[in-house]
Amino acid sequence: MKLSILIPVYNERTTIREVIARVRAVELEGVEKEIIVIDDGSIDGTGDILRDYAGQGVIVHTFASNSGKGMALRKGIEIASGDVVLIQDADLEYNPQDYPALLAPIRQGRAEVVYGSRFLGQIENMRVAHWVANRVFAFLANLLYGTEITDEATAYKVFRAEVIKGLPIRARRFEFCAEVTAKLTKRGYKIHEVPIRYKGRSSQEGKKIGWRDGVATLWTLLKYRFVD
Repeated sequence: MKLSILIPVYNERTTIREVIARVRAVELEGVEKEIIVIDDGSIDGTGDILRDYAGQGVIVHTFASNSGKGMALRKGIEIASGDVVLIQDADLEYNPQDYPALLAPIRQGRAEVVYGSRFLGQIENMRVAHWVANRVFAFLANLLYGTEITDEATAYKVFRAEVIKGLPIRARRFEFCAEVTAKLTKRGYKIHEVPIRYKGRSSQEGKKIGWRDGVATLWTLLKYRFVD
C-alpha cells in the first residue's frame, strides 16, 4: 500500500523538522510513505527549511501567499498518488505513532474513512473553549447528518484516495473538516473512529485557529445539510 501523508504548514519553522522526522520514523510494514508538505506562504523561514528537503524523499509545494489550510489540503489531495491519504498537522499536537491504529481499519477492509478521536484517546493541554467548541461541532454533525462521531474537527483524517479525490471541496480555511464530514456522510460513507493522543498548544506557541474559524465551521455544517 502507498500512503500519501499531507502536511499543510504555515509559519512552523520551530516544529516542521521534528514533524517530518517523526513521520519518517513511523514503522509501517508493507506501506510506502509519500510525504507531501504544502507550504501555505510561510514568512518565518519555514520555506527555507523545506528547500533542504527537496529531492530527499519529501515533495514540497509552495504557495506564493497565505491561502488557508483548506486550500493547502486541496492542493495536497490533488498531488497525492497514494492508495490512502492521511492528514498530518505541522505543529506537534498530533502523534504520528498513532498511524498504525489509524490505518488498521482501512487495511483490514473495515472502513474507507477513519477519524482519529481525541475524545476517545488521551488529551493534554486543550483549552476549555476549544474543548467545548469541539464537542459542539461533533454534536451538530451527529444531529444534522446522523453520524455517531465524537471528534468532527480532529486533524487526523484518513481516506481511501478515491473517496477524498471524489469530493468537490471548496473550503479555503479550517472549515475543511466540516465540509468533508458533511459531504462524506451525505454520500453514504461511514466514519470509523479510533483513539489517538493529543497535546495542545497555546496561541503564544503558534496555534492559529480562532473564534471566527469556529463560526465558519458551524455555518459550513449547517449549509451543507441543505446544499451540496
